[in-house]
Amino acid sequence: MNEKIRAYVALLPPATRKEFKKLQEAIVAAAPEAEEHFSYGIPGYRLDGKTLVWCAAWKNHFSMYPMTPAVKTRCAAELKKYKMSKGTIQFPLTEPVPLALVRKIVKARAAEIRTK
Repeated sequence: MNEKIRAYVALLPPATRKEFKKLQEAIVAAAPEAEEHFSYGIPGYRLDGKTLVWCAAWKNHFSMYPMTPAVKTRCAAELKKYKMSKGTIQFPLTEPVPLALVRKIVKARAAEIRTK
């Protein structure tokens, strides 16, 4: 694991850290060829030299970026219950991370990168 990412994760509260690691594992499972990177102060993953996703832990939620129109369309039914902004989805810390949805988002994003 990237040292900056390791330091980022180490600073999280224990319960948040445990769920954040599950989020990271789901990302890697969906795109095992992705490379870790750290930018904008948060962990991320690159695929074919392009940003696949970033993920961050906040006080009340986890966020994943970018949520492009293509990804939103592909995952629309599952995304309805989560707070979203133009490029972000938020998963509340009060619920388990929806790992199947995370994998679906990552696969949709990887397909988007590879078709461009």
